Amino acid sequence: MDSKEALIQTTTELINEKGEQVDEITVREICKRANVGLGLVNYHFGNKDKLIELCVERIINGIVDNFRSIQEKDYGLAPFEKLTHLGNMTLAFLFEHYAISRISILSDMEKPKEDDNTHRTYLAYLPLVSACRPDWDESTLRRKTFCLIVTMQQLFLRHKVFLSVYGIDLTKAREREAVHEQILHDILGV
Repeated sequence: MDSKEALIQTTTELINEKGEQVDEITVREICKRANVGLGLVNYHFGNKDKLIELCVERIINGIVDNFRSIQEKDYGLAPFEKLTHLGNMTLAFLFEHYAISRISILSDMEKPKEDDNTHRTYLAYLPLVSACRPDWDESTLRRKTFCLIVTMQQLFLRHKVFLSVYGIDLTKAREREAVHEQILHDILGV
């Protein structure tokens, strides 16, 4: 394995081990565990933060792919129930993996890419929104799906503001699920 891939794998392992303490990961720790020189992080990635962003993107890509496979399976649920279930899973993941989710969303906002995690999530949701609203034209479908994804990201990023303004604690599953279902009704008009 080359040094670049060793750094990526080691950093990914450290992110998974440290959980919410991603900020505690040091370049020295990464390089020591990967058995490479200290300068290689800057050489390959520019800095530690860019390396962590890349690793988080890979981790989230795997999760989004898993969500996609879930949405493709038929669990005997109606399309709206599947969309509700997938949304609740997505929001639960965001709150349970706060640090990496925040890094991923903010990175996508700062440097949007054609195949970033936000877009991959959008593509996973698009068929479910379409199944819920087969009467929508393509433009409306795409716009409303985008609104749904962005709204979920904002609920996550601004959950403390949401609590102070509305008195609803989105870190609590029941409250979060109720808000999510209402947002689905608002956006889908069902």
